[in-house]
Amino acid sequence: MPATLKVTHKTIGAEVRRGTYDIVLDGESIGSVNMNDKFEAPIESGRHTLQVRSGRNSSRAKLFDAADGETVAFRCTGKSILPIFLASFVVPSLALRLHRE
Repeated sequence: MPATLKVTHKTIGAEVRRGTYDIVLDGESIGSVNMNDKFEAPIESGRHTLQVRSGRNSSRAKLFDAADGETVAFRCTGKSILPIFLASFVVPSLALRLHRE
């Protein structure tokens, strides 16, 4: 029985980077998620890396383990505090954030 990956694009308050985020699992694009929407897909059990991207902006890659039948949930957002927002113009991997729920 495969595991399930769930990615939600939700934020509280204003968010500057509101576009659609591409979901990249183990270096391969597997889909996308719009603002205030969620994406679900079956994945193989084992160790994976997850990242979200929007143009040149991205999150840092997150390493996680998925067991058979488990639902692994993440929330992504483009909202950040001002110093990190400004730094993201130089370091694009700071632009988006990915949190495990």
